[in-house]
Amino acid sequence: MADDQDKSQQTEEPTAKRLEQARESGDVVKSGEVNTFILLGGGTLAIAMFGKQAALGLGHALSLFLEQPDTMSVDGAGLAAIFRALLPQIALVLGPFFALMMVAGVAGHVLQSRPSLSFDKIIPDFSKVSPMAGFKRMFGAEGWMNLVKGLAKIAIVGVAIWTQLWPERGGLEAILNQTAGAVVGDMTRLLFKVLMASLSALAAIAAADYFWQRMRFLSRNRMSKQEIKEEYRQNEGDPTIKAKIRQLRHERARKRMMAAVPSATVVIMNPTHFAVALKYESGKTAAPVCVAKGVDALALRIRAVAEENDVPVVENPPLARALHAAIEIDDPVPPEHFKAVAQVIGYVMRLQGKLPARAAN
Repeated sequence: MADDQDKSQQTEEPTAKRLEQARESGDVVKSGEVNTFILLGGGTLAIAMFGKQAALGLGHALSLFLEQPDTMSVDGAGLAAIFRALLPQIALVLGPFFALMMVAGVAGHVLQSRPSLSFDKIIPDFSKVSPMAGFKRMFGAEGWMNLVKGLAKIAIVGVAIWTQLWPERGGLEAILNQTAGAVVGDMTRLLFKVLMASLSALAAIAAADYFWQRMRFLSRNRMSKQEIKEEYRQNEGDPTIKAKIRQLRHERARKRMMAAVPSATVVIMNPTHFAVALKYESGKTAAPVCVAKGVDALALRIRAVAEENDVPVVENPPLARALHAAIEIDDPVPPEHFKAVAQVIGYVMRLQGKLPARAAN
């Protein structure tokens, strides 16, 4: 019941991370029909490329058995000598054919999924040895599906082959009266017709089976909403912790900002809603730099710290709002505000006696 409940809760599509974890554990989309199709296609290509040479080579290698059987020694040493002479020739003739078939066999697996090294599939699973588990696999939904699929495949391929051979039934008897070369030619033609018909049928079967296997793969790896949330937390971090980190960073930044207010040249207010603290050092900075800013309660706090440390506070609402919107901490004053800020700083320096009246003008 717990398994059914868990299955019923898996209503969400698998994420990319879940699919990657499944692949690493050896659970991939794998269709045996696709492997069969590619293997048969490789065999057809091998026959087209090497079939004639292989037939001629085998005929030449085995002609000795037909032409000179009386000269052969059938004792142990004689048979060993015959096999030593034949095997290299047969290997040379059939080697390219089997090499291409091996490449096709590997390609059938590689094209369906990326190669991965996983030991999960080779670890002994004693549940598969259980007679009850085997009975469920044979007579369960998957077993019946495989039976129906096998019967359908036999029927489809059989019909495809029958449509190619039935029109040729009249010429099959005449083949017996032909020469060996003519028989090879006719058999090769019929073989290719049968192979092409089989490939056409298997292509449709392989496409349908791959689609079915992919749907099963996605269904096996569906996730519950709780699993989605857990994965998000692992990837992005716990929202509560992230909010706490942001709060701590904000508090630290605020403390550093407030520590810079006593060194400011002037604080421009609005008069209670906005506050911008600027620092200007003649000859050291090209333009005044914002060292603190804030609104409402923070603006009042900046003003209080400034007054405690004898930093001039100038009330200029339009300029305070404009600067608060235009600059961030450690940013210089934008060029469009140079003139207004210069007038304020000049006024402050005159009050402090740091700037002659004529220079300020």
